[in-house]
Amino acid sequence: MRPPSTAPRAAAIALAVTLGIQIYTSVAATAAAVLAPEIARDVALSPKLIGVFVGLVYLGSMTASLASGGFIERFGAIRVSQVCVLLCAVGVGIMPLCGASTPGLFFLALAPLIIGIGYGPITPASSHVLARTTPASRMALTFSIKQTGVPFGAALAGAALPGLALGFGWHATFGAVAVLGAIIALMSQTSRASLDADRESRQKLSLAGIFKPLRLVLGHNALIELSIVGLVYAATQVCLMSFLVVYLTEALGIPLIAAGIALTVANVGGILGRIGFGAIADRWIHPRTVLGMIGVAAAGGAYATAAFNAGWPTAAMLGVCALFGLTAIGWNGVQLAEIARLAPRGQAGAITGAAAFLTFAGVVLGPPTFAALASATGSYRVGFGVFGSLSLICGCRLLFSQRK
Repeated sequence: MRPPSTAPRAAAIALAVTLGIQIYTSVAATAAAVLAPEIARDVALSPKLIGVFVGLVYLGSMTASLASGGFIERFGAIRVSQVCVLLCAVGVGIMPLCGASTPGLFFLALAPLIIGIGYGPITPASSHVLARTTPASRMALTFSIKQTGVPFGAALAGAALPGLALGFGWHATFGAVAVLGAIIALMSQTSRASLDADRESRQKLSLAGIFKPLRLVLGHNALIELSIVGLVYAATQVCLMSFLVVYLTEALGIPLIAAGIALTVANVGGILGRIGFGAIADRWIHPRTVLGMIGVAAAGGAYATAAFNAGWPTAAMLGVCALFGLTAIGWNGVQLAEIARLAPRGQAGAITGAAAFLTFAGVVLGPPTFAALASATGSYRVGFGVFGSLSLICGCRLLFSQRK
């Protein structure tokens, strides 16, 4: 059972603060994928390496997410979020040091790991705050609204960063994103006292404490199933967000700014999907059924994206991108709300972090696998087809098991 609702004002503040933080960290995590063609042209590296870069981001996220529970309880969710925002800013800030030389390659590996360590605890921290402040009847919708920060941040990156990079250079663009992170961390300080009031300053940090939530997740059938579904859906989502721009520019010859707009359209679809699916899961259809329907529809979007060719009208491509984003990006809030609902009281952050550890495994493995498929076959289409099929399998599994 979830705790009773607190004052509406506190719930609104919690949602606004966590949403703002989520938007920024999403921009930071997506920036390199959006600017991959410009970076690759400047440093003489293949754009396909963005798969490895994104994989390193989420390797850091995966590790930090699992370890975040104890830090959230001891220092407070907002304090942890502030530190994470600053880590993302540092990671983005050293991106201009990347290059094809030995020192440049070192920074090319270091930057995504730092960004990932900052990105990973954001969802567990926000879940800790929202589970404490949100009425049970609005859990899925509230979590979904907060999670719109991920596609909104990616849409913002797709819309703004290519133009900034073409006008001022990608080095200056990354510098501006880093400065924005420092501003976000400072602004969130105003809410820290109230939203971190439940922190336990005497909470001990230990290796056993890090793995305890993971053992709880692995011992709970519903939680492990939701985590595995999240693994597959997250892999599909991050491959869409990481490779759409490169796919459109390399395979179809679409200009960078137009490809960035396509990514923005996909993420706008994801924003609408997260809000819409959250409302549906709260009011009309069981969350597991909603998640199953999303998986089946996401497969359709992936197959249609793989079928793109130069003869497709622009409007048709953008329509497919919107549908793909609506589903492949729209699942997360429903899944997180269901995990928080199933978590023991007061442990939503730790349990979400442990579940996210498994979910991030899909994000770590997805982009490098997609890149390997593209390199082996000479086509990005195969990757979209493979991950669409995995989403279809998971969606059908959820629909069948819920019906049974």
